[in-house]
Amino acid sequence: MNEEDGVFDILHTTRAMRRLKSDPIPEHLVQKILKAAVAAPCGGNRQNWGFIVVRDPSIKRQIQILYQKAFDEVVGPRYASSEPPPGVTKDQYQRQHKAVAYLTEHFHEAPVWIVACLDFRPSEGPTQGILKPNHTSGASIYPAVQNILLAARALGLGATLTTRHSRHGDQADEILHLPNGVYSYAIIPIGFPMGQFGPVRRSLSGVVYDDTWDQPRK
Repeated sequence: MNEEDGVFDILHTTRAMRRLKSDPIPEHLVQKILKAAVAAPCGGNRQNWGFIVVRDPSIKRQIQILYQKAFDEVVGPRYASSEPPPGVTKDQYQRQHKAVAYLTEHFHEAPVWIVACLDFRPSEGPTQGILKPNHTSGASIYPAVQNILLAARALGLGATLTTRHSRHGDQADEILHLPNGVYSYAIIPIGFPMGQFGPVRRSLSGVVYDDTWDQPRK
């Protein structure tokens, strides 16, 4: 396998791994993942990001309670009442629902969380001023989150992007002792997977267009 094939193999086998073992993760692997995170692009190259490595069981448990609450309020009922998305069978959708429910219940048992944050506090220098979160703010953190997912996959670790805690974000950020002006954008639970990686198969049909939205690519 050449280097290019290796990259594409990782891209096409990095799927949401929601069933994770509680075995500890060596610190040198966590460091590799964090270095991959800060290699990502950031809007305006401001690098106003921050990453909290959470291992403390009591912190994880407090946030898991909020995570469960959001599941009970929104996620569970949505799965129960929604039709499967295009290209997904009812059986596949139900398996996904079960995996989401499993992660919800065992969220705090993942040995490591990486919480991806953005810092909007006033800065100094030529670009000084107060930043304000808006609809483009995620562009400054989600590339780093994707690097975390890809790096975890390359190291044989399972991970998934989840933002559900943000439904009770103020409480979660308080538990994490985030200062005013700093917000959590994602929590990535990481652990050795119980299942197998990929492959991820998705069709381009119905989601890729030529020039304008009314010209689906054939």
